Amino acid sequence: MHLSTRIRAIVGVAVTALALGACSSTQPTPASSPEASATSETRTVTDASGQEVTLPSHPSRVVTLSEPTTDNALALGVTPIGVVSGRGQQTVPNYLIDRAGDIPILGSIGTPNLEAIGAAHPDLILVDGTSVKNNDTETLTALSQIAPVFFTTQSGGDWRQTFTLTADALGLADQAETKLAEFDQHVASVSARLKDAGYLDQTYSVVRWQGDSAGLILKELPAGQALTALGMKRPANQDRDGEGHSEPVSLENIDQIDADWIFFGTLGKSSVNNPSAGGNTGVEASAAALEEAKNTVGFDSLGAVKANHVIPVDGSLWTSTGGYLPDGRHRLEHRGPVRPGFLSLMVGRCGSLT
Repeated sequence: MHLSTRIRAIVGVAVTALALGACSSTQPTPASSPEASATSETRTVTDASGQEVTLPSHPSRVVTLSEPTTDNALALGVTPIGVVSGRGQQTVPNYLIDRAGDIPILGSIGTPNLEAIGAAHPDLILVDGTSVKNNDTETLTALSQIAPVFFTTQSGGDWRQTFTLTADALGLADQAETKLAEFDQHVASVSARLKDAGYLDQTYSVVRWQGDSAGLILKELPAGQALTALGMKRPANQDRDGEGHSEPVSLENIDQIDADWIFFGTLGKSSVNNPSAGGNTGVEASAAALEEAKNTVGFDSLGAVKANHVIPVDGSLWTSTGGYLPDGRHRLEHRGPVRPGFLSLMVGRCGSLT
């Protein structure tokens, strides 16, 4: 297999390392009627903010107000009755579109539509630090008047803990334990293959290109956690956690994004301060953004660019927040420059490696 083809396999490997739920036999549970949740027994669970929250024992009308909460609910077989749009998008995150179907959109990241949420009659609302800050008492109070509000994690929190806590809120702790065990087993297998192929001796950077500037995805975000789990090294200046969102890099310091290989994504013009700005997020959009980036002074001097080691990826999956699911996997399989060698490691979750 040609080197450039084999290295593109890493894209699929790291996407798979984000989660393993897409091949699970668990199917999302359809949303029930408002009346169905009225007779649920309750229990008390402590959320990530330390608050004890009284929840239905088996929530059946769940609203998720962030990318990670939507992702994790779907991974656990729960179809929310309402979600918020993905960062920089009008729909759910691009990598979840096929899985989520036509779930109603009830606002955007950081701007939930309270009226629409109330009209949906949820029995549980899942939030986190990427959607509603735990000190935003006005929004949290308004939401709590509609249904119990469960805070799953701060921005940049450990995805495993978040997944486990989300499962606890949904009454599905056993499923989470099983899925995490599957994850660990698969990661160990794939990491061994990468080591044998020499890929763990190289460095990897994850970059979000925002209009005409770069942002680094560091180790605390899902893509960074995936690389860490696989034993994939970061350049020295990126071998650290960030603030829970992409870290801006000035064009004067463009060399800070360099590595042996760069995974390159875009959310259009979206940024942490303007998450609703329009823009496409798929591999084609990232490939187009890469061509534009090549016109930036200093970009063509990067080692990864000179070596043709920049790989366009789905920005919604690689450069934003998320959870357990890798449903963007099949999108990468059939688009852009990522081709059969990439698939061989990626399909290992559902069958034998080719």
